[in-house]
Amino acid sequence: MIIKTVKIFIWGALMLTHLYSFGQQQSSLLDSLMFKGASVTSDLKIKGHSHNDYAQDIPFYKAYYAGMESIEADVFLRDGVLYVAHDKSEIKKDKTLESLYLSPITKVMKENDGHVFKDRRKKLQLMIDIKEDHVAVLDALIRLLSSHPELADRSKNPDAVKIVISGDRPAPSDFKKYPQWISFDGLVGQPYTGDQWKRIAMLSADLKAYTNWNGKGTPVPADKEKIKAAVAVAKQQHIPFRFWGNHDSPNTWQELHKLGVYWINTDQSDALARFIDRLPYEQFSQANPQNLYTPTYQSDGTDRDIRKVILLIGDGMGVAQVKAAMAANYGALHMSAMRKIGLSRTEAANSDNTDSAAGGSAIATGRKTNNRSIAVDPEGNPITGLADSLNKMGWGSAILSTGDLTDATPAVFYAHAAERDSSRAIARQALQASFDILAGGTPGWFRGDEAAQYRTVMQQKGITYGHTPQLAKDGKRQIVFLDAAYTRPVKDGRPAVLKELLKESLSILDKQHERFFIMAEGAQIDYGGHANDLPYVITETLDFDQVVGEALRYADQDGHTLVIVTADHETGGLTLLDSDEKKGYARGNFSSNDHTSIPVPVFIYGPQSDKFTGYYPNTEIFHRILQAVK
Repeated sequence: MIIKTVKIFIWGALMLTHLYSFGQQQSSLLDSLMFKGASVTSDLKIKGHSHNDYAQDIPFYKAYYAGMESIEADVFLRDGVLYVAHDKSEIKKDKTLESLYLSPITKVMKENDGHVFKDRRKKLQLMIDIKEDHVAVLDALIRLLSSHPELADRSKNPDAVKIVISGDRPAPSDFKKYPQWISFDGLVGQPYTGDQWKRIAMLSADLKAYTNWNGKGTPVPADKEKIKAAVAVAKQQHIPFRFWGNHDSPNTWQELHKLGVYWINTDQSDALARFIDRLPYEQFSQANPQNLYTPTYQSDGTDRDIRKVILLIGDGMGVAQVKAAMAANYGALHMSAMRKIGLSRTEAANSDNTDSAAGGSAIATGRKTNNRSIAVDPEGNPITGLADSLNKMGWGSAILSTGDLTDATPAVFYAHAAERDSSRAIARQALQASFDILAGGTPGWFRGDEAAQYRTVMQQKGITYGHTPQLAKDGKRQIVFLDAAYTRPVKDGRPAVLKELLKESLSILDKQHERFFIMAEGAQIDYGGHANDLPYVITETLDFDQVVGEALRYADQDGHTLVIVTADHETGGLTLLDSDEKKGYARGNFSSNDHTSIPVPVFIYGPQSDKFTGYYPNTEIFHRILQAVK
């Protein structure tokens, strides 16, 4: 099983090597600073229809509390009473339309001041499927509902339930014989006059009449066209569409939704409700792709000496996150243009599921440690890290992040602590660390007297303080605690801060050092994974990829720069359910709100890049960097 898993992940990495695609040159600085063109699919146009609801263990209430806005009840008339059953042999005295549906609906309407749902934006549709003798059943139904005018008659209650008749229904020419508060379930292919269309609440059809699709994957193109043609009839009349006889699974719901079906037929109201509720957080599209820099590859894989190392860490970024961002960017990323690829195992010393502290420490020190530990061994002893090792060799350094500068990933490159939450202690160590530039988000405690005292100590030590991405050009050492506007999510308007920090750092270090090391972290890919929010994940990954592009551009200009792009761990257990690179669209599902032990990609570019391919523990990144630069 272990060998098979390794083969699968290596196969995934090799597949990524075929994903090269190159875009146009980057535009103006303003365009590079702002993330543009992203949008979340917000116009859902999808609702749940509880099919054969009476067969549920708790009829009406299960669908109601799941938020289904259409509920179906099959009825028979016996001795003047309307019974709910699928077959006449199933008729039971206690299963009446009144007891199972009308009484509960009346009850919740009283509780909600005349409305069925507390959320007044939601309406209820009660589909009554007449199994036989529609004339007698409709007469009995009208008498019954006439005793509850507030329930069904919208002329008396605008929030009344919409009654829709299906099954054995009147001929369209007889629709006019029935009260206006009764609507009908229309059939595709049935001709209706203009007045008759006004009485049609929805169109329904048997999905099996259009396709033998098994609900997996997607219908074949010819069947898709037939389905679209059926749905188009409803769209032309501005009414919703429903298929019955569909497979009842998330993939089926997804495909029907994409094909324009409004009412999703289900016997799993809870599962469908979650599917609908999660749609805004599990799909993403953008109107236009981001511009991409095209690498030259002139130094890639050569034996040139390495004088600069740019290590880019997408916190929480697994292969699925990369693929999702790639699909959203119409099939191309800077990462996908990097020809040398590896896979990194991320296990901590005390758990297969690592956190950023242990995962980052392994990269920064070449040693495994426990979760929550910052560059110390499992016994709590400090370990010399990559930045310090390179500093002893005369290298300069910069540590950059879009998250809290004292949080785990940036902290492992300049501090040591047994507990990652030791923010104040970590910040104090920053004052003693060997670095040129530290820049990231502001810790929560950094305000008032504490902030003033810290800045005073900085001044005494000759460290320049900053709070924007514009770094001090002449500062020998500087710490930047970014203002909140620079660390909010990209989807909330953050400019391309990390890209700007990298450009500024490259410019400054280039003038001050012949050799230098930069670690830049895209921190909030991880935040999106914890929140199970795919738009958050993708927008942060796309922002991070623009930083990758800036590093590749510099590497080509310099010729002696090694660029490594990886992650400390994967977050969220993201699975891609659907994507369309032609439309810039991706849809996924999260299995966890925490970290996972899924191996993460390593993309490499520049001299000696072939030394970083393969499948290896994350500690190898540290050792291979030192081996390469020596």
